[in-house]
Amino acid sequence: MDWVTCAHSAGCTGIAGRPSGLCLAHLSPEQLGAALGALSPGRLLDLRGTTVTSDLLSRVLDATGARPGRTRLDRVRFTGDVKLAGVTFEGDVSLDDATFDRLASFFGARFEGNVSLAGVRFRRELSFHGVTVRGHVSLDRAVMARDALFSQAVFGHGLSCERARFDGYATFDGARLGDGAAFRGARFGRTLSFRKVSGHAGFDAAHFAADAYLSATGRLSAARARADGLLDVVVTRCGVDLRGVEVTGPLTVRLTDAQADLEGARLRGPATVTGRGRSTLTSLREVEAASLELFGLDLSSCRFAGLAHPSGVRVKDCTFALTPRGVQVGLRWPMLRWFSRRRALADERTRRGHGHAGDTGASPDSLASLYAGLRPSDRATAADFAFAAMEMRRQAGHGWWLSVSWLVCGYGMRMGRAAAWCALVAAITAAAVLWSTASHAAGHTGAPALPSAPVHSTWTG
Repeated sequence: MDWVTCAHSAGCTGIAGRPSGLCLAHLSPEQLGAALGALSPGRLLDLRGTTVTSDLLSRVLDATGARPGRTRLDRVRFTGDVKLAGVTFEGDVSLDDATFDRLASFFGARFEGNVSLAGVRFRRELSFHGVTVRGHVSLDRAVMARDALFSQAVFGHGLSCERARFDGYATFDGARLGDGAAFRGARFGRTLSFRKVSGHAGFDAAHFAADAYLSATGRLSAARARADGLLDVVVTRCGVDLRGVEVTGPLTVRLTDAQADLEGARLRGPATVTGRGRSTLTSLREVEAASLELFGLDLSSCRFAGLAHPSGVRVKDCTFALTPRGVQVGLRWPMLRWFSRRRALADERTRRGHGHAGDTGASPDSLASLYAGLRPSDRATAADFAFAAMEMRRQAGHGWWLSVSWLVCGYGMRMGRAAAWCALVAAITAAAVLWSTASHAAGHTGAPALPSAPVHSTWTG
């Protein structure tokens, strides 16, 4: 502690006042009246380390006209209910390591500066509902033993709850986060409702011990977070980072003109990712998901390399990348190659040289497994993936017959090639027959005529 403590006893940590050397809680009634009379609106209020009852808090707020200035309440212990309706703090407020034994209600309060609640212990309910803070709010390492309400609150310069613990129900519905909110390493023991929140929010490495409902209009991140129950994520016109997330229960991600990244996720329960408008899924690399459904997404840039269970992925109404079409002549077999446009994974395009520099993409064998395992709902995409699986096996060198099959009939899925070959063979045969017939006819026409035998006439008289 960086203040002179109360002389009443060695166990009292309250800041000593002058000239008594006692904290506000241990002053006599006459001394307390004089001390309160020295307080005025907009001036410094310093009660660090003091034990504050409901009556003492009420008298202090009355003395300041419910408009204290810079307020220092570090390590204060509030033994009664704290209700700050109608109070405006005109300066920064510090409540670091304070303890609230009973209800802590900031409802109706207004903070013109920053608020620090780092390490605070709320033993009962906490209400920050509808509170307006023009500055930044810090709840780092704070412990909320019961329900915590932050709905409709306005944080002008953001909110920090790093390594905070929410043991009860927590709601931030309709809050405005200003410069954003950080919940890195926070733990939520019961249901978290974080819906219709405006601003950026980061739940990196957070632990959701129960169901969690996350929704934001700014960028949302839950990288390396762990969810023991249901995780429901809704984002609009922004991005959501779910890399390395581990979800034991169901996962639902709903995107509207948004972008999501699930690289390295571990999804133990059923998972669904749906998109509306121009919604994109950028990566499913190294994802472990026994059941994953993808609906209405742009997967043209989504990477699938390392997907553990491709057979568990069901795809419906999604857009994939397209391969280029054309004819290519080379020196290796087969020398003549032609390509028809088909749907393909972004990993194959990267391998063909359409990705980032230095990224060689997945191997042909892994791509063949992906194509064979994925289950698109529409027949056209399913046929393209079946063709691509055979193509990857051919490129991996699994038998010369694949090259012949590709060249002759496109693995039995491009019968137009077989018809073209038949037409070509028929044309060549017809040409050969015509040439042979013409040569034979020309040989008969140009041969020399044989001399005819003399004719002898015999007259009998």
